Amino acid sequence: MTRNPATVGVIVGDDAPMLEVAVAPRVFGASHGGPVFDVRVAGEHDGPLRTTAGITISTPYALEALGDAATVIVPGWRPPGGPPTRPELLGLLRRAHEDGATVVGLCLGAFVLAEAGLLDGRRATTHWQYLPELRRRHPGIEVVDDALYVDETSVVTSAGSAAGLDACLHLLRRDHGPEVANTAARALVVAPHRSGGQTQFVDRPVPHLPAGDAVADAMRHALGHLGDPALDVGRLAAEAHVGRRTFDRRFREAAGCSPLQWLLHQRVLQAQELLSSTALSIDAVARASGFADGVAMRPHFRRIVGVPPQSYRASFRAG
Repeated sequence: MTRNPATVGVIVGDDAPMLEVAVAPRVFGASHGGPVFDVRVAGEHDGPLRTTAGITISTPYALEALGDAATVIVPGWRPPGGPPTRPELLGLLRRAHEDGATVVGLCLGAFVLAEAGLLDGRRATTHWQYLPELRRRHPGIEVVDDALYVDETSVVTSAGSAAGLDACLHLLRRDHGPEVANTAARALVVAPHRSGGQTQFVDRPVPHLPAGDAVADAMRHALGHLGDPALDVGRLAAEAHVGRRTFDRRFREAAGCSPLQWLLHQRVLQAQELLSSTALSIDAVARASGFADGVAMRPHFRRIVGVPPQSYRASFRAG
């Protein structure tokens, strides 16, 4: 079937978040000085659809109306483990891809694309909370942890809610030029292109371990002394009253990473909190987080968060 570049199909499912549902119609329905898109929003089934906001919506189109769409977008879907996706919806996505359409999964919509078999052998992302689940359910996908969106040309996936905006603006930029995307971004009052990835938003809490567990106790000790530059893995092992090699093995089993990686991550998380909530200088933030100074903190911060400390503060500083 011939696909119309001006037709954008959006497939909404039950229990979808309202924000994700609205992203694609808002971006492609905005006046941006480029092509005028025919945005067709269809439901996964006939009749009203539930949303996570408790609001019921009706869609103006049936799935069949998306047969000529050159871009087919699945916004945020219900969490994995819900009712199975209708076979006809998955077939629609496969046919669209075979016809040369760009198929897009925003946030948990990536799981629908994966269920259709469109992500096997490709890079993809989703909301950071569900990255391990995407890996577990679909081992054939190269899951990307640190990305707001992943463009594999004919298949695009994005991270959480706001990253859907980034992905849709990227599609405008990619297919219609930066001026069109920038105009749409101004209309939405958002940045036309955000730097960094979703690691800016990922937490690394203490794993749920039994009370009195030596590794958990060492972690809690570390969280109370992150500003102490003398705190290192050797001291954490001593706090756990085990040898260094035993501590390292037990820590990896509990946390899924090395003690040093975890400690650096916790120090960067503390630095993030101080950068967003205080007026301390970069050097003072670094020292309060256990680094010698801002220069020593910067490479770790940028590697873990994706942006330098100054950029993070500019984006997240309250007030």
